Amino acid sequence: MSVYAMEKTPWRMPRMGIALAAILMTLSGCVTTGGSQSAVYRARDKVAPALVHIRPVKEVYSRGKKEEVSIIGSGFIISTDGYVVTNEHVAGESKFVRCVLSNKEEVDAEVVGVDPFTDIAVLKLAVDYTLPTVKLGVSGTLEAGEMVMALGSPHGLARSVSLGIISVTDRYLESHSDMVSPYNTWIQTDAAINPGNSGGPLCNLRGEVIGVNARVLRGAENVGFAIPIDVVKEVSKQLIASGHVARSNVGISLQEMLAKTDDIHAQGVVIADVDPLSPASETDIRPGDILVKLNGAPVNARFEEDLPSVHKQIADLPVGQPATLTVQRGEEQLEITVTTEMKGALKGDEAEFTEWGFTASELTPELVRRAQLPSRQGVFVSGTQVGGLAGSAGLGQGDIILKIDDTVVENLAQFQEHYRKAVESQKKLTLLTVKNRALTRYIIVKQGPAAPGQDS
Repeated sequence: MSVYAMEKTPWRMPRMGIALAAILMTLSGCVTTGGSQSAVYRARDKVAPALVHIRPVKEVYSRGKKEEVSIIGSGFIISTDGYVVTNEHVAGESKFVRCVLSNKEEVDAEVVGVDPFTDIAVLKLAVDYTLPTVKLGVSGTLEAGEMVMALGSPHGLARSVSLGIISVTDRYLESHSDMVSPYNTWIQTDAAINPGNSGGPLCNLRGEVIGVNARVLRGAENVGFAIPIDVVKEVSKQLIASGHVARSNVGISLQEMLAKTDDIHAQGVVIADVDPLSPASETDIRPGDILVKLNGAPVNARFEEDLPSVHKQIADLPVGQPATLTVQRGEEQLEITVTTEMKGALKGDEAEFTEWGFTASELTPELVRRAQLPSRQGVFVSGTQVGGLAGSAGLGQGDIILKIDDTVVENLAQFQEHYRKAVESQKKLTLLTVKNRALTRYIIVKQGPAAPGQDS
């Protein structure tokens, strides 16, 4: 019977039906009564004192120039001396960060470290007194249907609390250009999460933080995602210790077994591709091989949600050390040794080239792979200004500058040096060799006393 029909049709619900409806409404977050209400209050009071409203000022490169923008996010204090956990997409690339504590005191903070691969950042509050902290729970034992609370600053509304349940404990989300998640699945919840909640705590009714709010499903109502706290604890510990997370890379792309076979007994993970500039490319590993063991330990990813754990097994290998990959190729099983390398950065440093009106960044391994470059030399054009010297010459977003005049561009710093010499000498013509996808072309940037956009 529909809700509408129930409202229009006189009908007395049996007592058992009333009790069941009350339980379902409580579980869905629609209403809380008795013990549930008290539990919500107790959990809120345990977490709220350590809640932080975060206002970073970030350097953003868009439309070919550098701009400073202020954003809003959330976080929570994990140590009495002032370490705060939030999202990388909140605090990353921040020029400075201002935080508002639960007592409404404003405190400056520095960014201790960020990890874009898990979207975790750690800040350090500039305080010399003891602060309240949250209690970190365990996410590995969570169950669907468990009641949770999301705290933070949705749309800038600080100290907000929303109630819901865990919908799924291990949701797999594909990586996108603005957010990746190769090493973890996500906690899905119907507790309301909105822009500004990012970095805030997801806690259980015992007042333990079991996740960090990070994503929402666009176009949906109350479909949000949090990073499991077990991942957060591991990453934040490394960020506090060294400012970064060291991971290994061998240069293989993985795919779930279901993509290649419907055999329910098949074990392993499909090697879908091999990076041509990686350690794996120097071995006999081939696309289509089935990785079944890593240093003798079995690996298996039948479904997509199994992939992050295999990625993490590879990432946790010692950097620069040999690893044995056991692969199945047809009826043959091979053991292949690969020496790991340091996992490259997800985001490269970026710079503004004011006189020519464009911005560029370092080439990341992912950019090199997508562009199918023969080496990691060059810089990536992230944006150009309309009417600027670079844009007028034909340079565009997505181009990769390989040479400046006859000099091969090794990296961003070297390109900046040659660019500065060209600007200071008022060199009239500068030749850039650029590549975009499969097309290589030449661009001449004209500058001088009478060049457009320059003082004559």
